[in-house]
Amino acid sequence: MNKSMLVGAILGAVGVTAGGAVATYKLVGSGPEYAEVLAVQPVNETIQTPREVCNDVAVTRQRPVKDQHQIAGTVIGAVAGGLLGNQVGGGTGKKIATVAGAVGGGYAGNKVQEHMQASDTYTTTETRCKTVTDTSEQLVGYDVKYQIDGKVSQVRMDHDPGSRIPLTDEGQLVLTQQQPAGIQQ
Repeated sequence: MNKSMLVGAILGAVGVTAGGAVATYKLVGSGPEYAEVLAVQPVNETIQTPREVCNDVAVTRQRPVKDQHQIAGTVIGAVAGGLLGNQVGGGTGKKIATVAGAVGGGYAGNKVQEHMQASDTYTTTETRCKTVTDTSEQLVGYDVKYQIDGKVSQVRMDHDPGSRIPLTDEGQLVLTQQQPAGIQQ
């Protein structure tokens, strides 16, 4: 074998070996391109929204009383009772019956007027409002458990990443969702 052929063969073998070493270094030294997703849990937030609800309701009210002490009823009852008592008996008994009739009639007239005033009502319609709270759930993100080179970690993301999360060249997670070409947000 001649010397130049031997040198060429050695140089070729060294080049192939060096190329293989560089390729192996890039393959082994660069690390994984993706993190493996182990679990995805949606995170919801309870939203409470107050709102006002109004209804028309019938309200019954008592009319204002003009004679609070029922004097008219008492007087009319006393006169009527006295007249009736005066019709009974004679002499001193007639006077006692008249006084008793006046007292009883006054009391009865007072109670009759009191009852009539209490039942003197009117009905109106009023709007009554109250605040009610509507409750709803809103999705705020996803808690994602992932694994890189056997190390398990967790991160909150704004989207469901699927079965894997891409990594940067430095081995960091790419957490933002990439839009396909032509789609605007």
